[in-house]
Amino acid sequence: MPPLLLSPVAGDPWAARLAATLGWEEGRLELRRFPDGETYLRFDTPPAGREVVLAASLDRPDPKLPGLLFAAATARELGAARVGLVAPYLPYLRQDCRFRPGEAVTARCFGHLLSGAVDWLVTVDPHLHRIASLGEVFAIPATAVPSAPVLAAWIAGNVPRPVVVGPDAESEQWVAAVAGLAGAPYRVLAKERRGDRDVSVGGADLSGLEGRTPVLVDDILSTGRTLVEAVRCLRAAGLPPPVCLVVHALFSDEAGAALREAGADRVVTANTVTHPSNKVDLAAAIAEACRAFVPEA
Repeated sequence: MPPLLLSPVAGDPWAARLAATLGWEEGRLELRRFPDGETYLRFDTPPAGREVVLAASLDRPDPKLPGLLFAAATARELGAARVGLVAPYLPYLRQDCRFRPGEAVTARCFGHLLSGAVDWLVTVDPHLHRIASLGEVFAIPATAVPSAPVLAAWIAGNVPRPVVVGPDAESEQWVAAVAGLAGAPYRVLAKERRGDRDVSVGGADLSGLEGRTPVLVDDILSTGRTLVEAVRCLRAAGLPPPVCLVVHALFSDEAGAALREAGADRVVTANTVTHPSNKVDLAAAIAEACRAFVPEA
């Protein structure tokens, strides 16, 4: 029998998207909330003897985690052969060390939690800084699907004479890969962060880019402060309104308006997190990573 794809998050499109791409069966979970807010879950499609794959993006994670953990545990109790997780956006990885006494290192806590719940994991461009790989926080096989090839293809097909721009030094290796695949030059700005919403950006040589369209590439758009300051930096240097190209569209309420006011041409995102700005489809790349875990399907 083919693997069984299920969404542990009501309304999330990723199980259906991967079922269509892979030809696997999309199963059904009954998910609802009791009047007191607790999660009810029931398998409408029996998982016994099946490879079960739970697929959902985990942005705004706290309301989603009970359904995910209950689905994984119940699938095992009902006889699933294995349980995998596809989470195109994976949360709780930013806090990867103890900056102040008493803080939770949520990356390691979350890695331990999921490692006990599922047998394997696929995600996209996890937010890793001081952690070199997913293997440092997960005790299960875990694959990070790179978005760079798909972002580069979008740039090559949609932006005339681009220059790829990274907002900070941490982005250089990633931005260089996107630019190389797109056949475009790149520049990297310098960022100073003093708080969640207090950021300054500048410090790059932007000469020699006349006639090029800047494409600001970043992994996460949340408050948008980093990209807002980067847009202002590029506009102050006399460059055309930049395209902002982002992998994970977390978008706080004011982010889109702030980018427009700063002078961005448009914001384009990948579909790891559902948002009206989604234009870059990662389903094929994610599906290929899933095939590696279930090669007999």
